[in-house]
Amino acid sequence: MSTQTGCTFADVVAARRNVLKYLSRTPLHSYGDLNELLGASVFIKHENHHAVGAFKVRGGVNLAADLIAKGKRAPLYTASTGNHGQSIAFAGKVTGLPVRVALPKGANPAKAAAIGHLGAELIYHGTDFDEAREWIRGEAEKDGAHFIGPTEPLLIAGVGTYTMEIMEELPDVEVIIVPVGAGSGASSAALVAKSIKPGVRVIAVQAEKAPAIHNSWRAGEPVAAEMKTAADGLATRVAFENTLNMLLDKRTGIDDFLLVSDEAMETAVRLYLEHARTHAELAGGAPLAAALQIKSELAGKTVALALSGGNLAMDALCRLLADRG
Repeated sequence: MSTQTGCTFADVVAARRNVLKYLSRTPLHSYGDLNELLGASVFIKHENHHAVGAFKVRGGVNLAADLIAKGKRAPLYTASTGNHGQSIAFAGKVTGLPVRVALPKGANPAKAAAIGHLGAELIYHGTDFDEAREWIRGEAEKDGAHFIGPTEPLLIAGVGTYTMEIMEELPDVEVIIVPVGAGSGASSAALVAKSIKPGVRVIAVQAEKAPAIHNSWRAGEPVAAEMKTAADGLATRVAFENTLNMLLDKRTGIDDFLLVSDEAMETAVRLYLEHARTHAELAGGAPLAAALQIKSELAGKTVALALSGGNLAMDALCRLLADRG
């Protein structure tokens, strides 16, 4: 489990300079059909509109830019199931830092190809993210490279900038629902939202087939869990100390934590295609799946859903559409 610290609201404010140097703000759109479906005023934060298709790129460019500013130009080593790897690969490309990414065997082929196209070296190791992460950490120590875990403070601060954009464009927001993989997006979302508007309700959502962080939040301490979800963006089996502590914070942590089935996320992906004409991966569909699960609680409210990523492999999308019942 990570022993890194979290980040502060001031860190997120500082990260905006790095993020906006390399990335554009993403849209926040509302769709009549989704509003009617949920009985609420629903706004979708389109992090799937980034060039690499996911929110994590904000953290990658913040971290790489900070290293460059400090004169640190060691290669960047990391592990990923896809979106985090694309984030670091993109950051390495725009800052000139070499990148090596370890992926578990069987990783999302579309995401793996995208990482490679950004110039990173790909190495497949282990059966899941955690095995790949521990192996590449050792390689970084041997090679004198900079190892990047999934919840480094600079990554958390970078991804927190999307919630700043939500709060600026939608000051009347009452509920924000965000997915949880390692927890950087959810922990920073709660930190930012509650630092700006303490009364906003922030709800995290994880796959019921990979509930480690959900179970840890409920228990108030780290709890390991099995990981069998097809939502690779949510596929972690251990909690990370810094993001878990941020999620648990009494003042700036989340208010609730839900679990959704893979089937519910698949339904959400289809709904996004049908009603918003947009492409979501399963993790990106998790907040919509959760919103449908608590529809009665959201009735009449102003709600923001984080569509965290749209990197769904084409064969998976075809199967999902073919299975539509």
